[in-house]
Amino acid sequence: MANLTISLDENLVKLARIKAIQEGTSLSAKVREMLAAYVRQDLPSTPLAIPKLPTGGSGGLMPGIDPSSNRSFYEAMDADMDILKLR
Repeated sequence: MANLTISLDENLVKLARIKAIQEGTSLSAKVREMLAAYVRQDLPSTPLAIPKLPTGGSGGLMPGIDPSSNRSFYEAMDADMDILKLR
């Protein structure tokens, strides 16, 4: 575990220690908990969806898709989504 030195108002630290003791924990544990919550705010709440690549029946890419072109993939995926909406 890493040590971190921070500068805080002495009275604030004293009051925080008292509150942590009243809650049955330590000030260090509370700081770890708050820092972890702070970091989690930036994480997506739902897992990222991995787009399905348009493949043919043989497992390779569908005819007409250029593997060196992102635009070709995006257009094929958009067309696939349009077909799914019609069903």
